This record gives sequence, structure tokens and C-alpha cells, in this order.
Amino acid sequence: TIPPRGNVYSCNEANSEGWSPEFKEYLRGLKMGTSQANKPYAHRYVGSMVGDIHRTLMYGGIFCYPSDSMLHPRGNLQLLYKTAPMAFVVSQAGGKAIDGETGDLLAVQPERVHQKSPCFIGSPEDVAELETYLTKGLEQVSSSP
Repeated sequence: TIPPRGNVYSCNEANSEGWSPEFKEYLRGLKMGTSQANKPYAHRYVGSMVGDIHRTLMYGGIFCYPSDSMLHPRGNLQLLYKTAPMAFVVSQAGGKAIDGETGDLLAVQPERVHQKSPCFIGSPEDVAELETYLTKGLEQVSSSP
């Protein structure tokens, strides 16, 4: 089983300029130790989803590949044969996986074989905390005129 919370986050920060303000705020909390864990997280990014997910399964934490407004507005990993299979493995180990937009990553119905999707996969408490930040952003968008 995956630990309920970890101390490592994994994402390609080279794409950070296009990320949402809510996701950047979440990462800032992890880096500064002001998140719900009350301790700073380490950043580890191998660049291989399988390697990063393996570490996350073993030690906890969160793997993130968000959409970005500059290059990958719908995410950059394929839903059907990358994000959904890893989400399934992690959920079977007690973890959680979301797409950051509609909720449970495993509930997303693919419309195309090569459809891409953002993904946030990891320890249930880490993903739940991130979800509160992303939900705040979605609420602001839906309430604006």
C-alpha cells in the first residue's frame, strides 16, 4: 500500500510558467513547508513516469503532470495508455488519481485513442490537499461573469 502522505513531489518544473496560479500556490506550500504536512517536501523528477510513480508508490508523495497554458493546454501524457494505467495501479495500492478538472482520473471517458490528459497521482492525503487548491480555482472561474 502507498503511504497516506509522503515528502516528495515530482513534476517537470520547466513547464511551470504556464501552470495555473492555484497549482503554483500548492507547490509553494510544499516547498516552504506550509502545506498540511507542515514540513518541506523534496523535489524529485526522474523524467520517466514509471520511475517517478514507483518511488511515489514506495515512499508516498505526489506525481504531477498538469496542463499548461503555453504548450500543453490539455496535458501532455496520453490518458488511455499512460495516465489511466498508472492511476489504476496507484488506486489499487490505496492512492488517489485526479485530472485536476473533472475529478477521478479513472472516471474520464476517452474520446480518442491518443487523447492527452493532465494527471495528479499519489498518496491520498497529498492528492486531496491539491484538490482543495484546484477546486478553489475552478470555483473562481465558474463564478466570474
